[in-house]
Amino acid sequence: MNNDHIDRRLLYFVGNLSIFMIGLGFAVRATIAPDLQREIYDLIDIANSASMVGEALGATFTGFALTLLFGSALVDFIGMKRMLLLSALGYILGACGLYVATIMPAGGAVQAIVLGSLLLTGLGWGAVEAASNPMVAALYPEEKTHRLNILHAWWPAGIVIGGLLGLAFAKIGLPWELNLVLLIIPAIVMAVLVIKAEFPVTERVAVGVSYGDMLKELFRKPLYWVFWLSMFFVAASELAPGQWVNIALSNIVGMQGILLLVYVSGLMFVMRHFAGAIAKKISSVGLMFVSCIFAATGLYMLSLATTPLLAFAAATVWGIGVCYMWPTMLAITAERFYKGGALALGLTGFAGGLAIQFVLPMMGRVFDEAKAEAAGGVDQLSLLSGEALDEVIRYASVESFQTVAVLPLFLLPVFGLIWLFDVRKKKAA
Repeated sequence: MNNDHIDRRLLYFVGNLSIFMIGLGFAVRATIAPDLQREIYDLIDIANSASMVGEALGATFTGFALTLLFGSALVDFIGMKRMLLLSALGYILGACGLYVATIMPAGGAVQAIVLGSLLLTGLGWGAVEAASNPMVAALYPEEKTHRLNILHAWWPAGIVIGGLLGLAFAKIGLPWELNLVLLIIPAIVMAVLVIKAEFPVTERVAVGVSYGDMLKELFRKPLYWVFWLSMFFVAASELAPGQWVNIALSNIVGMQGILLLVYVSGLMFVMRHFAGAIAKKISSVGLMFVSCIFAATGLYMLSLATTPLLAFAAATVWGIGVCYMWPTMLAITAERFYKGGALALGLTGFAGGLAIQFVLPMMGRVFDEAKAEAAGGVDQLSLLSGEALDEVIRYASVESFQTVAVLPLFLLPVFGLIWLFDVRKKKAA
């Protein structure tokens, strides 16, 4: 089937809207995380409430990873249209489930509903990535880095809108549960557009690569698995701190952490439109190397920031670092291993989602352990209040952020060696 007759502008808009929707969802989860902790998990177990929130948020990434793992392998059979409709359904049902949890008394049943609801939004998130990434790669095969970065610019755009609306709701005294409506509206709009649209086949199908050859491509080129493993650290550097920011940074600098996430997301939205030009100058792998330096520096600076001004300065460095990471890793996969098709792209995203499932609970455990240590024990923690409790929480927040600050450093030798090899190979050609 030829893709020439496909309405590329409509499909690109659908792709942008789908990425906007999952960015909006990311902001909503970051916004409501303190509310879930305060109104549900603190009532169940105050000593371990941060770990419980981390596990609940991690369920989103589990759903995300699972959908990418299986959905990407099956997208050619299921179809991009059905995949995107499933994503809309996941967000609608997930939002409704979270609302049900808020009107129930705290307990085991509520925990199960929150986990299930966040899992559904994660499944919807993964379905978007499983469909939209190969769709854009098929629509624009000659400019993948540029187009995939612009596509994923709508992720931070969703975070900006979701974060600002969440702050506005709180400012005028509206219930925090109203944030859940933000998950439903774009899902409905996207579903309507998807039903009307005609979708292309993936690039693999368009060039006549068989399903068997797609599987073989991943094992013929061991370098793919180097990038796959690297995606664990890439995702942990961007998404885990972003999801944790409203819990931790609000305590460190004395301001709403979601403001920093909105600021960084606005920065990312603008910068991702220039990824193609930068990659042409230093290559996609070179861009990843430079990004890792900024990401590690910015994360460590964030953990040390004590005022809003310092926090914004640190967030700028971190934002420059993580800005290009996720879409550029997808672009590298699509460029170097194009015969791997949607499966290669999906497995790369799967690695990122799986990483967060481990990193967020880890940050929660570090937070809780540091909290108990600073208080002089779990028993003492329950007796603290006021400034004493604030100081304990501030210490725990710093510790949890410094834990992930070292992760981008592990990628420097990997990307540095590949970049050097590519440069030498290009000079020898």
